[in-house]
Amino acid sequence: MNSPNNSKRFASFRLLVVDDVHPVLFDRLSHIPDLECVYRPNFSATEVYAHLFDFDGLLLRSKIILDAPCLSALPRLKLIARAGAGLDNIDQSAALAQGITLLHAGEGNRIAVAEHVVGMLLGLLNRIPQSDAQVRSGIWDREGNRGRQMRGLTAGIVGFGNNGSATAALLGHLGCRVLAYDKYVHGFSSEGIHECALEHLLQQADIVSLHIPLSTETRSWVDHAFLHHCLKQPILVNASRGDIVVLEDAVAALESGRLRGACLDVLPVEDPQKWDNILMSRLFALPNVVVSPHIAGWSTESYQSISEVLANKLSDFFCNFQG
Repeated sequence: MNSPNNSKRFASFRLLVVDDVHPVLFDRLSHIPDLECVYRPNFSATEVYAHLFDFDGLLLRSKIILDAPCLSALPRLKLIARAGAGLDNIDQSAALAQGITLLHAGEGNRIAVAEHVVGMLLGLLNRIPQSDAQVRSGIWDREGNRGRQMRGLTAGIVGFGNNGSATAALLGHLGCRVLAYDKYVHGFSSEGIHECALEHLLQQADIVSLHIPLSTETRSWVDHAFLHHCLKQPILVNASRGDIVVLEDAVAALESGRLRGACLDVLPVEDPQKWDNILMSRLFALPNVVVSPHIAGWSTESYQSISEVLANKLSDFFCNFQG
């Protein structure tokens, strides 16, 4: 294999890498003969689309959307690998029907996501963002910033994949009673983690944490009707995808007290220039909300781990690739 900056002109398999990845990825793939990696992390979306016709594989994060019409125009494409969790920017049914192999690295950032979720929850429960801001402005208010312990709370995990299971384990270690629901995974109950129906989870949970992929089934799933079933005024956590939650309904639930708080690492619109300013002003006026810019799985360690996981999967793919 050629180094990313010194590629051969011709090779048996050409892989276009259009997002920043850890160098360990190229190190791990260096033993594969006849593989040409072309590393173009600075490509714009337009440039990616323009060059894809010349490649057998694509490695990306979220730079472009690969829908059915786009994929049908790429008959040479045999592989799409995503350096992250999930494949929601790819029409998976169309890709698989076209014989394209899909890979992602959902295992690579599970610890980072779990720790970030717990960090947001601890910050919210202990009023850390507010008290920090107050102290910086000369206000010393101990009683007004009395916190709440996490131990003894019931945490409801919706989705028991890589990130959900890691978050459940960490919350369990902190003394939470953990309930978990997954529509497609069953039989995962263990000591301290109890599999249950979604209705039971929403009735019992003090924390409802979302760890599900974005799909036609889950888009706008957490709406007014969903939140109406939350009986204990829980804290809503979303570290999955912003479009799963109807933000206006969540803000209304926070304003009415249906939700005790929210920890949001993702939003339906992640470009501040395109925000609904009225809705966002309502959200940011709430003292019981913690927001971060889609960084739950974005730690220094997960940056390397994602590339390691994906490199292993790519190695397996190329070992079995028949051309």
